[in-house]
Amino acid sequence: MEALTTELKVKIVDLLNLQHIKPEEIGDDDLLFSGKIELDSIDALELIVLLEKDYGLKIASKEEGIKIFESVRSIAEYITKAKG
Repeated sequence: MEALTTELKVKIVDLLNLQHIKPEEIGDDDLLFSGKIELDSIDALELIVLLEKDYGLKIASKEEGIKIFESVRSIAEYITKAKG
């Protein structure tokens, strides 16, 4: 799963154009919507598109999305579990 978390960090920084942070500065358990990263609702929509486009996954509900997008680790765990 380490390769997946590294891949996700690079994709998140590139996709969201996070110029203030490098992928390696993002901890696996850092909160994505608070703390040093501080993503917003537009970023959340872009992450949803990323999951759909790159991994073929759909988020079923807002509640599920909140749990999935808590951290890079939670996204990686969701992808790993969904891909079985």
